[in-house]
Amino acid sequence: MSEIITGVLAVLLGLLLCFRGSGALRILLAIWGAFIGFGVGAVAVTQLTDQEYLGTVAGWAGAIVGALVFAALAYLFYAVAVILGFGAMGFVLGQTVAAAVGADEPWVITTVGLVVGVVLALLAIATNLPELVLIIVSAFAGASITVAGVMVLLGMLDVESLVGAEVSLADHPAWYVGHLVLAVAGILGQLSRSRRRSPGTVRESWAAPSR
Repeated sequence: MSEIITGVLAVLLGLLLCFRGSGALRILLAIWGAFIGFGVGAVAVTQLTDQEYLGTVAGWAGAIVGALVFAALAYLFYAVAVILGFGAMGFVLGQTVAAAVGADEPWVITTVGLVVGVVLALLAIATNLPELVLIIVSAFAGASITVAGVMVLLGMLDVESLVGAEVSLADHPAWYVGHLVLAVAGILGQLSRSRRRSPGTVRESWAAPSR
């Protein structure tokens, strides 16, 4: 059951991020924060109690509390939202690229993801990144999460790997094509919507009402 719930949530979040990443940034980053907090809370309880992931009431309680805390922080504070949002998106993108070029050692994939995530988060905080950067990053990250969610639903990826953003498609090249097509569609969709208004910065997209 936990695989189905997590997979469906990942697909829904991924599609929203892919196609509406720049248009509803504040709400999406709050949802993204909730998704991250859900995983962090569940994993924390699992590590502390040595029980199955989401296999106990305490596991679900930890996941829900984590989701609420992370969502609130991401919605209220720009810096927290950027760290969670761009950090997590960069982490996913870094791991996906590392796996795509042939990296198979978990520590290498994780390290690349962390480096890309930190760099993107620092850039977003220190500079006024143009909205185009947000569109591209959110489309590709959303596509990665969507594909990973579908793989979980199909039993090709376990929940722990998804929560850790370990999206490895090396054994299934066709998934890369699907990921690329979905990302391009997301970019085109967001660009089409952004042309109806004046382009801004990442900070302005976060502060603006959903559109």
